[in-house]
Formats: sequence, structure tokens, C-alpha cells
Amino acid sequence: MNGKQDVSAQQLAAQGISQMGAYSTTVAYVVQFYPLWFTYNQSRFATHNRLVGPDQVTPLYQIVVAINVDTLYASTFLELAAQPVVLTIPETTATYSMLTLDPYGDIFQTGIPSMTPGTYALTGPGFTGTLPAGITPIAMPLDISVLIFRADKFSSTGQDQTSEAEQFRTSLRLQTLSDYIDDPSGGTAWILPEVAFAIPYKTIADNLATRDPITFLRQLQTAVASSNTPPMPSAVQALADHFNLLFGGGSAKQSEFAVGAQAAHELILDQYLTHTGPTNWITFTNIGAWGHNVVERSSITEFIQYGNGRSTAAYYHAFKDATGVPLDGNNKEGYVLTFAAGQIPQAQRFWSVTAYTPDSIELIDNSANKYEVASYEQGLQTMPTARSRST
Repeated sequence: MNGKQDVSAQQLAAQGISQMGAYSTTVAYVVQFYPLWFTYNQSRFATHNRLVGPDQVTPLYQIVVAINVDTLYASTFLELAAQPVVLTIPETTATYSMLTLDPYGDIFQTGIPSMTPGTYALTGPGFTGTLPAGITPIAMPLDISVLIFRADKFSSTGQDQTSEAEQFRTSLRLQTLSDYIDDPSGGTAWILPEVAFAIPYKTIADNLATRDPITFLRQLQTAVASSNTPPMPSAVQALADHFNLLFGGGSAKQSEFAVGAQAAHELILDQYLTHTGPTNWITFTNIGAWGHNVVERSSITEFIQYGNGRSTAAYYHAFKDATGVPLDGNNKEGYVLTFAAGQIPQAQRFWSVTAYTPDSIELIDNSANKYEVASYEQGLQTMPTARSRST
């Protein structure tokens, strides 16, 4: 935890959750369940059991932080309690990845081989029925989860494969089993106008947690109590029950709860922003495999929600330069990103450098509509001093 306060439910259980007061209970509750505020509210306005993606990605896209423009997206919330969902992955020459996460942002593997076309039935834990011939069953650990496809717009050698990536995502099919039986060719991914992905959930959460923390706690309480929430270990359930007992519906004395929510939010931000090395770059090696590190898990929700695991992608953020000055664009000479000789980043797929707004972590609007510098771009040159300049 890098010296930060450990407020996981498992740690608190040893201290006696039932003896905790309003403030400490609220801090623990918020850092434990913070990701659920996001996934619950996103799921209310998202499609279920049907893949969707934006027609483009610009600064208008704000539904998820730290979006990139290197890939084409198709995603959905899976809801498997009523019946399985049938996923058809087409053959393609494009490079793509598939990511499945629980509502907290923990990654789990489906057992579908990488880059393998086929027709798969995603079944929930309670499924006991039969499937049509020719469909490969995939047992999912939860009834509610997130499924995300990312198709690369360029190959690792710089070849433009945007058309192949677009064809791939529009050829993906996802539909309930009953709909599949009626029409196996149905369930193609929907490509929607970007405005459908414009709700700024991070900004909303930040504003509520800092300015109206009681409303935020009521909303978080609703999210935790929803059917989206995975079954809880006993210590986590005890924390939720104790918070509900103290907080009620938000009618109890509010000052300690409000201060606790604000302190938890500050802890979440601090856990991310201080996770730096000697050059002020922030990186986490355990994305999607959090264990009891619930503060780190919540901080990633805040800054890189729906991030891939380290074996698929490595993320590095910097908010300040090497001297500690904020990267706010006020340096008239621009900024220099330096790699030691022979240490230019190597990647199986690509690397890219993207500029984001420091608070909302969204793309920065600019007249050139230019959002990244990437390994697949033509014309990139290495300076004689092995330095690359980006402004």
C-alpha cells in the first residue's frame, strides 16, 4: 500500500467492525465500494447483452476516463441471470483483445482462446440447461460483468488496418440464447453516435464526493445494495451492514459521514497521485488483480477505469515534469520525453503518448484534432541525442 492507510474490510474485521464509529466506517465503506458507484450508474444507461461502440472518439467521449484513440471499441454489460448470452467472434486479420471484469474492476479470464473465432455461450453460475449444437459453453463466475473488445487501428508495423478493425467490431454478435435460437445471425454490434458516450461519470463522482457527500453516500448505498454487486465475503458484508445501520437512509447526524466520505475520496486520489517513481511517472503493476488492496482498486477506477492487466497493457501517467512543475502547457519551450539510448519502448502491438485533462482525464480539445503520438505513426524520427520531442 506504499505506506498509505489500509482500510480493507479484512483488516477492519480484525479490529472489530461493529465497534467503529461513523467517520471510520464511512472511510472504509467508500474505499471498499467506490468502483460500484461507477459501474452501477454506467449500467443504468448502458446496453445489456448487446455490444455497442462509439462512431468516433474525441473530447466529447467522457463516459470512461483515459480513453485512447488507438483502438475501436465494442462493449456491454453482461446480464446472465435469466439465460446465457451467445457471443460470436468472426475471423479477422485485425489484432484485437477481449477484456472481462467484475463490477469492481477485477479481471477474470473466460477461457476463450486469444484471437480465436467461434460461437460461445456465456453462462451464469446458476445455468443448468442445454445449449444448441456447435456452441462452446463458457462458464462465467458472475451474473453481472463487463465485456470489452478493443481492435487495433494499426498493426505493430504501422500498417493501417482501421477498415479491418471496423469490419471486425461490426461483425461481432452478442445476444441472448433465446434470440440466438430465433435468429443466429442477429445481435450485431451497434455503432452509436459519440454523444451517447458523453456522460462524465468521473466529474460527477468527484463533485458529489467533495461538495455533496451525503448524496454521494446515498447513491453509493443504492449501488452496493443492487443486484449488480457480486456476493460479498463475510467481512465485506459486515462492513456494508454496519454502515447501513449507522447511516440509515442518510437521516442520521450527517457531519461525520460527510467528512468521512470526503476523506475517503482524498485518500483514493492520493493513493494514485503519489504512486510515483523518481521521474514522476505513475504506474501500477497489479491492475485488475487487487486482492485486499481496495484503495488502489478504487484509485484505478478514478483514473484508468476498465484498464487491462499488465500482461496486455502497461499504463504510465504523469501530472508533473521531472522537476515537479505541473504539466499545464505553460512551458513555452514545450516538453521533452527522453529515453535512454536503446530503450525506446518496445511493444507487441503499439505504444502511444496521449494528453489528457488533469482533472477529468479526458482528451484535450484542440484545433488539429490530434490526441496522440504513437509507434505506428509514419515519419517519427529519433533525434541524434536519442530524445523525442512532443509538445
